[in-house]
Amino acid sequence: MDLQLNGKVALVLGAGGGLGGAIARELAAEGACVAVADLSPEYGEATTTAITEAGGTAKTYAWDLADLSEIDRQVSQIEADLGPVDILVNNTGGPPPTPVSGQDSQEWEKYFQSMVLPVIALTDRVLPKMKERGWGRVITSTSSGVIAPIPNLGLSNSLRAALVGWSKTLAREVGADGITSNIVLPGRIATGRITFLDEQKAKRENRPVEDVTAESTASIPVKRYGKPREYGQTVTFLASEAASYITGSVIRIDGGLIPSV
Repeated sequence: MDLQLNGKVALVLGAGGGLGGAIARELAAEGACVAVADLSPEYGEATTTAITEAGGTAKTYAWDLADLSEIDRQVSQIEADLGPVDILVNNTGGPPPTPVSGQDSQEWEKYFQSMVLPVIALTDRVLPKMKERGWGRVITSTSSGVIAPIPNLGLSNSLRAALVGWSKTLAREVGADGITSNIVLPGRIATGRITFLDEQKAKRENRPVEDVTAESTASIPVKRYGKPREYGQTVTFLASEAASYITGSVIRIDGGLIPSV
């Protein structure tokens, strides 16, 4: 299948990490020119190097998403270097494990500032040129916790859920402009984030981390953690011309983990 992404410009946030890096590599493999954005220039450069060594096109942008004043400058630089953004992949880091109750208001504000507001503001920045061209993709990675809240991930469950409502509303507003807006939900994908969460649970429960991981994989119908590449391939399909009629949707990439319909 020709996904018709050759020459499209994709901006991938958090592209130095496990999920973001996989998304960036898969988009590049289909011919997209990828703006690799990450707080860590070293991690971002590692993704860029992997893409260029495989024959793709990518450029690294060191970017602190919590600094909203950086958005216009960064996007303007990407437009100058690669061209207007056709595909925006909103992928932000998550907050630490916490209960939902008893959290200081400053913690809520801190993570709203770094996880929610930048996604909205950045999308608003790239939408006008998508509308001019009559084509665009906005894909926002959240968490399975927005459907089935995950114990001890109170901040993440709550703040990421706000992006689901935002994305669905956006899909209706921009659909006639040839722009789609979708949410993707990772289940337990084998990244550093999942390793960290398993380690934190093992520490809280005073158990070997191997037992926690075994218990976790046993709860997944396919009996394994997902591969980052599997996640990246799904996002790449949603970015393609073949997915033009998919919008306002929440796509689960979870091996059947989420128990609800």
